[in-house]
Amino acid sequence: AYAAAMGGIDAVVITARIGENDAVLRAEATKGLEFMGIAIDAEKNKIRGKEVDISATTATVKSFIIPTNEELVIAQDTKKLVDSLQK
Repeated sequence: AYAAAMGGIDAVVITARIGENDAVLRAEATKGLEFMGIAIDAEKNKIRGKEVDISATTATVKSFIIPTNEELVIAQDTKKLVDSLQK
């Protein structure tokens, strides 16, 4: 529904620990989305934990794996909040 409301999408970004490391999850999450131009390459999809384009050559919408470090971001945000309260 969001894709239709936006008039389509430019890219799919798969991130976070399970998304960046689980090829089966990525394949299942994008299955059936070919009508939107989303298709991932089975061989490229085997890569884990690296920033990479896993789009199939037939895809008109790019699909990327973007690793994250959620714990670091939470720690940084918490520090900013604590620091702001101490001023």
